[in-house]
Amino acid sequence: MKRKELTNTQWERLQPLLPPQKPQTGRRASDHRVIINGILWMLRTGAPWRDLPERYGPWGTVASRFYRWRKAGIWQRLFEALQQQADAAGKMNWAMHYVDGSQGGFSTKVHLRAAGEKALMTFELSPGQRHEALGFEPLMAGGQ
Repeated sequence: MKRKELTNTQWERLQPLLPPQKPQTGRRASDHRVIINGILWMLRTGAPWRDLPERYGPWGTVASRFYRWRKAGIWQRLFEALQQQADAAGKMNWAMHYVDGSQGGFSTKVHLRAAGEKALMTFELSPGQRHEALGFEPLMAGGQ
């Protein structure tokens, strides 16, 4: 495991929430953990998809998974499930909120809303060409 990639503990929490590795039709998908680590690398660096290190697989595979899961609402469902787990464990402070936006790849912006001890409450993805302020309203409408 490389620095800043999913830890085993994080992966154990995330894996049961993901779509099956082998869909009902077609061939087995590329390893979800490798793909997600590639997506995290992209969001962290803001690099173009084509600059994705080879250890994450073909950049087109990683980009395709990111966009297909966004369109299917999988990222939002994952986030909501993890948020519910944190809330049930008493790790969410709903009294204090923080809002941030950052470049998450060549043409994507990531807008975040966090509570208390920086517990992620909701997020919004938008095209990189939009002003960050346009992500504020959807952030505040999401979550609790």
